[in-house]
Amino acid sequence: MCLSNIRLLVVFGDEKSPPISKSTKKFYLASFVMSAVIIICIYWLGQYLTFRGIIEQHEPFRVRGNVIYLYLSLQGFFINGIVLLLQNFIIVQDSNNQVQLENSRLIAARSQAANELLLQQIHPHFLFNALNILKSLIKRSPDKAEDYLLRLSDFLRVSISGNKSGIASLNDELKLCADYLEMQKVRFGEALSFNLDIQEKESSGLVLPVFSLQPLLENVIKHNELTDAAPLNINIKQNGNWISVTNNIQLKSNLEHSTGSGLANLAERYNLLSGDEIDIRDDGLTFSVSLKILKHEDCNYRR
Repeated sequence: MCLSNIRLLVVFGDEKSPPISKSTKKFYLASFVMSAVIIICIYWLGQYLTFRGIIEQHEPFRVRGNVIYLYLSLQGFFINGIVLLLQNFIIVQDSNNQVQLENSRLIAARSQAANELLLQQIHPHFLFNALNILKSLIKRSPDKAEDYLLRLSDFLRVSISGNKSGIASLNDELKLCADYLEMQKVRFGEALSFNLDIQEKESSGLVLPVFSLQPLLENVIKHNELTDAAPLNINIKQNGNWISVTNNIQLKSNLEHSTGSGLANLAERYNLLSGDEIDIRDDGLTFSVSLKILKHEDCNYRR
C-alpha cells in the first residue's frame, strides 16, 4: 500500500496545485480504492488457494478466519490512512520549506539591489563637492591636495569595487570612515571635529555590513548645522563587541526632505546578515546608532 501511494503521488502530483485541490481529492480516492482492491485480491487469493487445497482450512476455523480477515482489512484501511497523513505532512512541510527558501532568496536579492543602489548614489552626492575642494587645494596647497586625492581615490575604489558578499572587515570600514571624515574636515574646517576610539588589536577577523558606517556619518553632516562657533562633534567608539556613531544634535532649520530610507536600509541589511537589530538612541542632546560587530562565520550572506 505504501509503495502504491508513492506511485499515486507521482501520477496525481501537481506542483502548481494548492494543498486541497481536485488532484489531491483524486489521490485520496484512488488510494482507498487501491487499498480495497488489494484487500479483496488477498481475500480471493486465500479463497482460491483453499479451494485448490494448497491451504488447508478446517471448518471450525472458517468463521474465525473470516472475522480475523475483517479485522485485518479494517486495520489495513486504518494504517493506510496514517500513511497518507504522514505523506501529506511531509509534502506540506517540504512546500513550506520551499516557500521560506524562495522568500529568503527574494529578501537577499532585494538587499543586494539596495546595496548596489546605495553604492551608486554615493557618487553624485559626494563627488561634486570633493572635486571642487580638490581643485581649490591644488592651487593653495599641493601637498594637501595630494593627500586629499589619495583619500578620495581609496574612497572611490571601495565604493565601485562591487562587494557581492555584503560584508567588509571592520578595519576597512574604519579606514573608509577616516578617509571620508578627513575629506569633510578639509571642507568644513573647525566646524567639524571627530574622534575614532577603536580597539585596533582586537579588530582582526571582525566584520560589518559593507558601507554601514559611512552613510551614518553622511546623515549626521547632512542633517546638522556646522559652524566654527558650534562645531559638530562625531565620535566613533568601540565598546566591546559593539561600535557606535554618536553626534551632538544641532539640526538645520531648513532641513532637506528625507525619506528616512538610509537607516531602514541599514537595519534591513544588518538583520539579513546577522539576525540582530541596530540600536538607535536619541535623548534630545545626542544621537547615536550602534551596531554589534559580527564575526565572519556568523554572517548569513550568499556565497
